[in-house]
Amino acid sequence: MRVWRLAVVVLSGAVVALSAAFADDSAKAALAVSERASGVYVHEGAQADADRHNRGDIANIGFVVGTRCVAVIDTGGTPTIGRRLKAAVERETNRPVCYVINTHMHPDHVLGNRAFADGDTRFIAAEGYWRALSARASSYLDSAANHIGVDADESWIVEPDRMIADQATIRLGDRTLTLTAHQRAHTDNDLTVFDSKTGTLWLGDLLFVDRVPSIDGSLTGWLDVIAALEDRENVDTIIPGHGPLGHDLKRMLGPEKRYLSHLRRDVRKAIDDGYGIDYAVANAAREERDDWRLFDQYHPRNVTAAYTELEWQ
Repeated sequence: MRVWRLAVVVLSGAVVALSAAFADDSAKAALAVSERASGVYVHEGAQADADRHNRGDIANIGFVVGTRCVAVIDTGGTPTIGRRLKAAVERETNRPVCYVINTHMHPDHVLGNRAFADGDTRFIAAEGYWRALSARASSYLDSAANHIGVDADESWIVEPDRMIADQATIRLGDRTLTLTAHQRAHTDNDLTVFDSKTGTLWLGDLLFVDRVPSIDGSLTGWLDVIAALEDRENVDTIIPGHGPLGHDLKRMLGPEKRYLSHLRRDVRKAIDDGYGIDYAVANAAREERDDWRLFDQYHPRNVTAAYTELEWQ
């Protein structure tokens, strides 16, 4: 019996050690990416909040390969994800990463930046990005520690080399990327990236698919941006910040536009009828609930943000 118990202890220890080894290998392994257009590689994050299970891997991130160099577009929610993305780049090409482009400052898109901070890589974001990220850095790091279970520190926060106020182009050799900063919408520092060679449009969190949109900027501004995006031509592949990719821009924007429109309609009515925020939270756009993941987690915040914005209009 003693021998059996000893064997169980030894075996259990071996399993724990083996599990730790697998976990370590997983942390080092290149992210799974798929080539969704020629030279355009995308990793799709989990449709969930960041937690200890997904380890912060919840955003769509990826890279574009040119004949001269590579542009990475968003880097994930931890430096580990960033390193795994870097390993995916190195698996697909031997060209250097010349740019990291951040579509906005939210942690699931930018805390992997540190993995690319050594060397000649330049970091690009929209005007307002650094102000917003600096103001929230401590809370983002605390959240990573509490929800993902990692040791987070200030080295995770990388200051951009360049911020775009309107529009700019960068060249990767045989292809040009057009970077466009947008008015206050999902955040106050949204940036889209368009690859003219393949007609690929990276929308960041200006587009949520299946997962409920999250307002951290302006409801009205976001609807205005959607209206402008709907008219875009020569777009063949659309990469949202969260959710499946697609090819029909207007159709993909449709559910998000409907949700935000219903939210604005109902919150305006609540304000006009003299109701407070609690009433609006309980009643606004409730018909949308079954159409979106994470609705209960984010919809009340959206109503509160919308009410705060619209009551002064």
